[in-house]
Amino acid sequence: MVKNENGWLSYMSINEIIEILSYPFMARAIIVGILISLCASLLGVILVLKNYSLIGHGLSDVGFASISIAVACGFSPIYLSTPIVILASFVIMYISQSKKINGDIAIGIFSTGSLALGVIVTAISNGLNMDVYAYMFGSILSMNNTDVFMSIILSAVVLTLFILFYNRLFIVTIDESFAKSIGINIQFYQFLISLLTALTVVIGIRMMGTLLISSLIIFSAFIAKKFVRSFKSLMFLSATISILCFLIGVLVSLLLNIPTGASIVIVNIIVLIISFIISKISDSISLCKN
Repeated sequence: MVKNENGWLSYMSINEIIEILSYPFMARAIIVGILISLCASLLGVILVLKNYSLIGHGLSDVGFASISIAVACGFSPIYLSTPIVILASFVIMYISQSKKINGDIAIGIFSTGSLALGVIVTAISNGLNMDVYAYMFGSILSMNNTDVFMSIILSAVVLTLFILFYNRLFIVTIDESFAKSIGINIQFYQFLISLLTALTVVIGIRMMGTLLISSLIIFSAFIAKKFVRSFKSLMFLSATISILCFLIGVLVSLLLNIPTGASIVIVNIIVLIISFIISKISDSISLCKN
């Protein structure tokens, strides 16, 4: 929706949307969005199965703090955020593995502390300007060439590491005790999962925003888990749902002229509700047959 000359809100026409989609920058944004959705959905399966879902939320708040600092100092947000978020993910994982502090508590400390730091830095610098706002709520249309290039590189790193260590990640995710018994270094793969999560959060912040990126990691895996049981099928269905929700979310955001990240989240929530209804109906049919 946009304001017309009379001040009323009006919707974009189909022809206007087709014209926008034909622009090269939009094609690049769609490609990056698909890559981000793919990375988030695959990693989300591991995080959901291992009950690590909250780590994405904690790291997104760390991302907000690092972006606030980068904008205040005039640095490139993605270049500064990447090492800071990776370091934070390692610290959270180390604290969780040490058993001295519960993992959820560690994430909560980092989350609230980072959010507070980001708010303070934003307040004492230029306030909530458009740069910080765009990174908080996401804007796929405002991605520049640097964002696109870095997103593609980091997505390639995530997907490559995921494919290379797929078998070990599968064993560690499904049964840690069995993984230990066959000599797999559990701690190494725990930190690998935290690295992949950090990279996924960083590349997703520009599109989804720091406030919404964690939802991209959780939703598709949680929805897919209701319909399939095998690990490979879960990966495939989660990726399919994530990419479809992204594409529909982008289309809805263009139609209604609303933030892309929020639109994608709403689409995911609608799909989640539909999946609950289908699951309940399926369970009822199964009980009737029995």
